Amino acid sequence: MPVRLIVGAFVLNSGLSKLKGDEEAAEQTHGTAKTAYPVLESQTPQDFTRNLGRAEVALGGALMLPVVPSAVAGAALTAFAGGLTGLYLRIPGMREPGGLRPTAQGIGLAKDTWLIGIGTALLLEELGRARARRWGRAC
Repeated sequence: MPVRLIVGAFVLNSGLSKLKGDEEAAEQTHGTAKTAYPVLESQTPQDFTRNLGRAEVALGGALMLPVVPSAVAGAALTAFAGGLTGLYLRIPGMREPGGLRPTAQGIGLAKDTWLIGIGTALLLEELGRARARRWGRAC
């Protein structure tokens, strides 16, 4: 539960900040996202940032609420983090040439790979518990 609370609070705060953000912040967020995912170009910066903020609030809340199963919260976090990692992999200048090591500019995005590990761990932990229950063993 501590991992869910800490990550959930971080994601929730990020979402609330986006919902309160100004037009300049929306332009920057949208600009970064559409560089990696050109399909997002059709959305206005304000709509994109508002939708992203809502998704982050929902994800952060799901992580923090113990009634949401860890498998569900973990799967959602893993999917969200996959999109963030895509930014790191697709935006020029985020990685050292020919590898995955981040540049100084890429460290902020590279750290989102940790969220994939956390989400996957939550998912696998829950699946392991379900398997143990099915076979009559306690975890």
